[in-house]
Amino acid sequence: MNRELARLITAQVFLHACMAGTRMAAPLLALRNGHSEAAVGVLIALFALTQVFLALPAGRYADKHGLRRPVGFSVIAAALGGALAAAWPVFPVLCVAALLTGGATGAASIALQRHVGRLADTPTQLKQVFSWLAIGPAFSNFLGPFAAGVVIDLAGFRAAFALLAALPLVSWYWARSAPEMPAVAHPEHKGRQRAWDLWRDPLFRRLLLVNWFLSASWDVHTFVVPVLGHERGLSASVIGTLLGSFAVAAALIRVLLPSVAARVQEWQLIAGAMIATALLFAVYPLMQAPLAMGACSVLLGVVLGTVQPMIMSMLHQITPGHRHGEAVAMRIMVINASSVAMPMLFGAAGAAVGVAGVFWAMGLMVAAGIKPAFGLRAGRTSE
Repeated sequence: MNRELARLITAQVFLHACMAGTRMAAPLLALRNGHSEAAVGVLIALFALTQVFLALPAGRYADKHGLRRPVGFSVIAAALGGALAAAWPVFPVLCVAALLTGGATGAASIALQRHVGRLADTPTQLKQVFSWLAIGPAFSNFLGPFAAGVVIDLAGFRAAFALLAALPLVSWYWARSAPEMPAVAHPEHKGRQRAWDLWRDPLFRRLLLVNWFLSASWDVHTFVVPVLGHERGLSASVIGTLLGSFAVAAALIRVLLPSVAARVQEWQLIAGAMIATALLFAVYPLMQAPLAMGACSVLLGVVLGTVQPMIMSMLHQITPGHRHGEAVAMRIMVINASSVAMPMLFGAAGAAVGVAGVFWAMGLMVAAGIKPAFGLRAGRTSE
């Protein structure tokens, strides 16, 4: 399992890095070309829009076809998005690139998370494998923005997008030989099951609500830091490093999670992350120097980096095995529906009340979700 998991993590890193780098470079190019913060908010929202509509079909497709076929289609879409941005780096094409790279990353994530969840036999193993898998996006959130920022400063935006377009091809090299898991037997049911039936479980609803609060926090950081850095005259390399430091911190904390998985319950880490995130959003806009901003980014990365493995572990424990793809898809659809709306709201709010107001408003929203996070205690499992 360890070798297979390492190959899948590597594949995820390069595919996700294409999207993460594009998500940093495209808004920065739009700002430099004179587009408004509201337009940039729309552009960032498009990275999540495709995932909203494709998530459930992609989940059912993964339940039916496994891993390699969904990942293969995702590689093609992500590489095409980066190539289009390199060839025609204008705002409408950047929007198309956002749709393609975002949708590709979401579809591949569903297939990968479903596959990895089936490699585990116990709740502790679930926390461990999802902690390892979560290192991929955390590291790629450093690799993509940092590489794009450096290449932008050295050779321009076209070269950066060309580099990002090549990264998904590396993903396919690592994923193409992954063995498929045996199909899950479907139990007999009198009526047809629908994905929305999962919402009947109160714990499932509470889990996705808490996940939404913390995912929106990640979106706020991704959106606001480039805008804040642009306002303060920071270079693309510095902005990329700020985003990258957040991602590195999230990756490092996930390296430690497998070793403590047996001793910590999921709900404890999730509730603690909610409290710490609310506090960090209160102080982040007060930091003026890049070093102080970087310290806040690192702390946010540590806090938010603990969340996804715990969410995924609980999700796989409370949903039937033959519907894991749908459950993962439902989670991705919900958080990306938020990611479509929230950046546009952030852009409008940033123009109206300033970047600091966006930070503080998000902090209050996270604080409101602390009580539901403690409610997840009812769903903890024992071995």
